[in-house]
Parts: sequence; C-alpha cells; structure tokens
Amino acid sequence: MAGRFGPLPGGGAAVALDEVEISILRSLAVQLMELIGPGDEPVEGEDPLAALFAEGPSEPPADPALRRLFPDAYGDDSDELRQAAADFRRYTENDLRARKREDALTVVRSLDALSTDAAGEGGAVLELSPDQSRAWLVALNDLRLTIGTRLEVTDDDESEQLYRLPDSDPRKPMVMAYLWLGALQESLVETLMA
Repeated sequence: MAGRFGPLPGGGAAVALDEVEISILRSLAVQLMELIGPGDEPVEGEDPLAALFAEGPSEPPADPALRRLFPDAYGDDSDELRQAAADFRRYTENDLRARKREDALTVVRSLDALSTDAAGEGGAVLELSPDQSRAWLVALNDLRLTIGTRLEVTDDDESEQLYRLPDSDPRKPMVMAYLWLGALQESLVETLMA
C-alpha cells in the first residue's frame, strides 16, 4: 500500500505516508485554504437563512488559479451569457468556496490526527472513511488544478515535458508535487471505484 491508496473493509481508503509526505500534504492543504480565503462566518444573532441567500461576487477572480477553481458557468460569447455567468457566480461561489475550504480542512485534520510509528521510521497509515475519502479526492483535485495553473500546464503533451525538466529548473519541486498528487488522486479514484 506504500504510496498508493488501498481499500478498507466497509468502505473508505488507506495509504501509508512518511513524515515528509505528511508535511507536504498538510502544507499544500493549508496553502489551498489560504488561497481560497476565509469564509464569511455568520454574525451572532444573524438569521441563518439570510446567510444562505447572501450574494457573492459577480466577477471572476483575478488570480488565474482561483479562476480555475471557480470558473464561469457559461461562456462569455455574449452579453446575455456573461450576465447569466455573473448571476450564477453571485449565488453559488460563496457556498462552493466554503465546501472547498471544508474539504481542505478535512485533509489537514486527518493528517493532524495521525501518530507516526514508534519504530522510528516516521511514517503512518492514513485511514479515511468514505466521506473523508470524498473530501480528499476533491482537495487533491483542487491542489492539482492550482499547481497545474501555476505551472501553466495546458494539455497532456506539455505534462510529458514536465517529466523531462532538469533538476536545476526552479519549477522541479512543484512539478514533482503535481505528479505525485496526480498519482495519489488516481489511486484514490481506483480504490473508491473498486
């Protein structure tokens, strides 16, 4: 199971991680939460239903990674479609941001709950419930989208070039993280579909 998710009896998934992998995953998840931004916490005494219908932004985010995480619902070929996309964003983006933050927080909390083995090898087996597995799958996807946007990955041909980057290339660590997250995501999908 080292480096790949495997099934747990009764559902869910498990993967063996070493201390470095745990640290990297936790750091990336925290950075993702920071990128997404803080949630609008309801004010004490505020009507919770009013918060459900609070309007969000109507314009796409300026940051390309956030635009990738929160794309327009419709193309921008016409004024009518641009207006429909703005309306859709206004009423859905706050909820989508909250769900993405919660999924990333699930990653952080599950990693924080791990205790590394006493044998001195510094690893642990992460066991996820079916719900946690779903949150991890979404968070891994969001991390890959974000890193891929930063690396300007546009298609499969370009990702082949990523494998051939020299070690001296400053993008190499992020490329390695991008590829590793992809392998983790793929093994989690395979595990959940089995």
